[in-house]
Amino acid sequence: MLVAAAVCPCPPLLVPEVAAGAAPELDGLRAACLDAVGVLAAARPDRLVVLGPAPLAGRGPHPQGARGSFRGLGVDLDVRLGQGAPADDRELPQSLAVAAWLLDRTRWAVAPVEGLGVGEPLESERCLATGRELAGAGGRTALLVMGDGSACRTLKAPGYLDERAADFDAEAARALGAADTAALAALDTALAQELKAAGRAPWQVLAGAGEGAGLKGQLLYDEAPYGVGYFVATWS
Repeated sequence: MLVAAAVCPCPPLLVPEVAAGAAPELDGLRAACLDAVGVLAAARPDRLVVLGPAPLAGRGPHPQGARGSFRGLGVDLDVRLGQGAPADDRELPQSLAVAAWLLDRTRWAVAPVEGLGVGEPLESERCLATGRELAGAGGRTALLVMGDGSACRTLKAPGYLDERAADFDAEAARALGAADTAALAALDTALAQELKAAGRAPWQVLAGAGEGAGLKGQLLYDEAPYGVGYFVATWS
C-alpha cells in the first residue's frame, strides 16, 4: 500500500555543482524538495520507489546502488541510488540521478530504494496500471516522483510561450497539492506533450498508486523559474 509520496521537479540545476553561479536562484526549491523527502522518511516505509521521466534505454528498473552522473553536463559528479553496490552497469536517467542526489543530501537510510524510469509518451491507462501494481506489491511503499510541469510559460522558456501552459500547470499543481488522483488521471496526454510537461506520466503513475489510499496532500512549492513549471508536493 502507498503510505507516502513526495513530488519534486527534476532539472539538473537543482544540483548546485551543475547550476554553478546560478545556484542561489533555486535555494527555495531545493529546501522544499528536501522537506518533501523528509515526509517520506517520517512515514517509515518498507521500500522507496523513485519514478521519473526517462528515454527508452533508461527506464529500468534500476536497483539500489545504481549509479548516475552529471558528467554529460560538464560536471565531475557521480551519484548513487541509495546505499550499496550496483547490480549492473546501467546508468540512471537524468531525472533519477537528480533524485539520487536529493536522497544523498538527506542521508536516506530508512528503507531500500529502487528506481523506475517512465516514458513521457506512456498512455494514461498504462501509467495508472503501473501505479496500482507498485502499491499492490505488498508492504508499506513510498514514492519519490520526479517530473516538471510545462516548459512553455514565458517567451524565454525552452518551449517558448504557449498560452495554455499556465492553466495546465495550475490544474496540475492543484491536483498534486490536493492528492486528487482523479484529476491527475484526467490530465491530457497530448496537451502535456505539446507543452513539454515531462512530469505528466510519473504523476499519473502516482495517481494509480494513490487510488483509495486516503492520503492528504500539501503543495510546498509552485513557481516557474526559467519558464518551466516546478512543483513540490507531499502526500501523507
